[in-house]
Amino acid sequence: MAPDTVSLRYFLVLAQELNFTRAAARIGIAQPALSARMRRLERQLGTALLVRDTRNVVLTPAGTALAESAPPALAALDRAWDTARRAGAGELGTLRIGYSLSAGAETAPTLVDELIRSSPGLEVSAVPMATPEISPAVADGRIDAGITRGEQPGRGVRRYLLRRARIGVQLAENHPLAEHAEIEIAAAAAYPLRLPDRAANPVIHDQLAALFRDTHPRFLTPTVSFDMAQRDLRDGLTLAPVGEAAVTTAPPGITWRPLQGAPSLTLHLVLPREQSPLHRRVRAIAKTLAHELQWLSD
Repeated sequence: MAPDTVSLRYFLVLAQELNFTRAAARIGIAQPALSARMRRLERQLGTALLVRDTRNVVLTPAGTALAESAPPALAALDRAWDTARRAGAGELGTLRIGYSLSAGAETAPTLVDELIRSSPGLEVSAVPMATPEISPAVADGRIDAGITRGEQPGRGVRRYLLRRARIGVQLAENHPLAEHAEIEIAAAAAYPLRLPDRAANPVIHDQLAALFRDTHPRFLTPTVSFDMAQRDLRDGLTLAPVGEAAVTTAPPGITWRPLQGAPSLTLHLVLPREQSPLHRRVRAIAKTLAHELQWLSD
């Protein structure tokens, strides 16, 4: 017969107090109820645990053995129970997150750090991926979650708005337009505009390009995506339409200014359509983080 763990815990209190009155008061039950629990525990074991008289309680050899062996067994049971509860709450396991490079400047690291901080039993790995690959990878289970710029197309996933970011332009600190707190779209379009290859993120590429639809822009695609040198920007030859995350990643000599009247860029958390407790926990933590950091403020 499986042990009655409640009665076993009561027995350990009694074994410490060696007095029914004090033990019952410490547990918070009536003394007759404690006595009934002890008799039932002895019947389950088929042996006496206590020798009682009107004043004293003495442990039998079986009682002494149980008092010594039960605490580590109960501690192990508590750990097993807690492990099962945490796994059911999505606090344990392995979480694989894919993120677009543009989300890696601030958004992805902030979310990963919060997931690790709030769930010490969760092993989190995050890898940069090409944006068009993220939603399919979430859908087929190659990764558990994704962070993308723009509402990327894809079946078998759910997308949750994680962050809004102003659209602006990167430009040289000594560029004439850098004197303005905000830059008009038409003024920016007077210079060649540096856009990454459309294949890297068609949704965002098309959104940025559409801003300049009525201004006859000149778009340039750098030979190397995410060129760290950005010489054409530093030399004042081009401007680069980007989100405000560029403020935190701009190399020396380059600054960022918002575009006047431009809509926001969006970042989305991508999760599978059928979600486990782990997915729901990621969603809850992301939602709380977005609120605390005002990522969705207009």
